[in-house]
Amino acid sequence: MTRRDPSASDSPSISPTGAAASPAALSPTTPCIAFAGSRRIAMGPLATLARAVKAHSDGGDTAPILVFEAATSARVELDLRGSLDEVLARLPQPAPVEAARKNGPGRPKLGVVSREVTLLPRHWDWLATQPGGASVTLRKLVEEAKRASQDKDRARRALDAVHRFMTVMAGDLPNYEEATRALFAQDADRFTALIQPWPDDIRAHTAALAATLTGGDTATQAA
Repeated sequence: MTRRDPSASDSPSISPTGAAASPAALSPTTPCIAFAGSRRIAMGPLATLARAVKAHSDGGDTAPILVFEAATSARVELDLRGSLDEVLARLPQPAPVEAARKNGPGRPKLGVVSREVTLLPRHWDWLATQPGGASVTLRKLVEEAKRASQDKDRARRALDAVHRFMTVMAGDLPNYEEATRALFAQDADRFTALIQPWPDDIRAHTAALAATLTGGDTATQAA
């Protein structure tokens, strides 16, 4: 049974969880990191990084260049053809929020957006009896669930980011499979020992990402 909450309006929400980051989830200020082969060549906001990557590419280095979103390790595709201005012009731009929300039902000025929610009739009956109605009650339930799962969700995202980066950059390196098992077993000492033979920059970034599992420095702070 589906009902539409009339107190809000639709708004797209895209999260880069696959192999490549969605352009809609990126902006020129998104922190990213770039590698040429096994060497880190740039790190910082996407627009700044794109300048460095373009200069490196034009310098004649034939090593494959890979760019990652720093926080999630989602791949970022840069089109390096043409001039620097052309490269920068092709960078994804954030969608204007107000334009996405100005049409349709709801109270966009309050940040309230509407989506379809499918529940059983007894769920709707219960929501109808709650103070503030269905919309207020559902928002409260979501906030409570978010607070309850905050640490678990953060750990899962951090683990995904480490594994995603390792799969692309270290899949053919020594100890990859053993390091992956140690990562998921949360055996930090063994994980650190197993990645020691890896190239310096790959090892350093992997370790920085893994540090977020225990609340350490984020990847964007890695040296």
